[in-house]
Amino acid sequence: MAPGVLVDEAQPSVAASPAVFKHKNTYHNQNAPRDIFPDGIRTSGQHPPLYDVLKPYSDFPREITGPTVWKREDFANNPERWVHPFTDDEVQELSDTADAFIASGTPLTGISQENFPLPKLGKVLTNLRDDLLNGKGFILFKRFPADVWGPEKNAVAYMGLGTYLGYFLSQNGRGHVLGHVKDVGDDPTQIHTVRIYRTTARQFFHADDGDIVGLLCVHRAQEGGESDIVSVHHVWNTLQQEHPDVAELLTKPIWYFDRKGEVSEGQQEWVRQPVVYLENGGKGRLYCKWDPYYVKSLTRFSDKGLIPALSEEQLRAMQILEETCQRLALHMVLEVGDIQFLSNAHLLHARTAYKDFAPPAPRRHLLRLWLATPESEGGWALPMPDSDEKKRGGIQVNDTPPKAPLDAE
Repeated sequence: MAPGVLVDEAQPSVAASPAVFKHKNTYHNQNAPRDIFPDGIRTSGQHPPLYDVLKPYSDFPREITGPTVWKREDFANNPERWVHPFTDDEVQELSDTADAFIASGTPLTGISQENFPLPKLGKVLTNLRDDLLNGKGFILFKRFPADVWGPEKNAVAYMGLGTYLGYFLSQNGRGHVLGHVKDVGDDPTQIHTVRIYRTTARQFFHADDGDIVGLLCVHRAQEGGESDIVSVHHVWNTLQQEHPDVAELLTKPIWYFDRKGEVSEGQQEWVRQPVVYLENGGKGRLYCKWDPYYVKSLTRFSDKGLIPALSEEQLRAMQILEETCQRLALHMVLEVGDIQFLSNAHLLHARTAYKDFAPPAPRRHLLRLWLATPESEGGWALPMPDSDEKKRGGIQVNDTPPKAPLDAE
């Protein structure tokens, strides 16, 4: 099969209303059975885009302006613009609310703003949410007492904070809504089955399958494991100046993304989509959905002629995109008790490879949240069939119930 040839496949209808996009079962995702989904909401999962509403390259901006376009030098020496140390009062409010939630016996998968009230800190988070979605797209909290509280209280307090930013999503086929970025001994060369966050390997610039990603540092590595973030809109402007052919290629729905076996009954093993999109209405903004590991891991299908192999043009575009991100990125180191929240719509993030301390010292460990911000609640207008679902995106396999494990599994 020639590189770049599209494979015929079922396409979601643009006429389908995102608000009532259904699972194969009879219930709506936003009215899911509480005996399976304690908060009554099912993660929507991965879907192909609405191909009929994807925009041609000619509709994309040649230059983007505004607060989502930022440069490393805007923030590198100005931590007061993006670092928020929790105050003693904020920590106390968070501690008291976490203790009350634990005492209530409510399952962690049922946590919500209603049962995790933060009268003061909640206002800070509400203001932050707008900046994450529509502004610079990142924040670093400090002074979360991760080394003082135990695993349960850390998880409860962290997920409680997350409810003020979005709805938590399942992050894998096992239903984990609380993820653990930790080396569990998986082989990072087996990228068709292994999720790289479960290894010590470098993570190239990517975005996750949720509107916002959160990372809480519980234990640091001996060396490495440091974070880089970059403005997608600054990257786009740079590509338009230096490699407009690459920018154009990224807008075409010729990129196949692996689902690594995390599929529901009747779904394909991959999704075909562009790398960059324009909103379907809304403010018409450009957003990015990218992870090179998921594009490189499909040889088991391309070798059989089921999908096209990556073309030389695509491989060149991938290299230029990564190199551009590296050149423009803001570098940061997460210390124990730091929480990084990032937009996945207009930021890409990466992680350096790392080495853990020798046992019995704990391994590097970050708690991860994927959070959804539906269109009706200020989220971006995505050309996806689930754009207005509360838990749009994420990874959902059939009716796997949500789990919030306190350590990696």
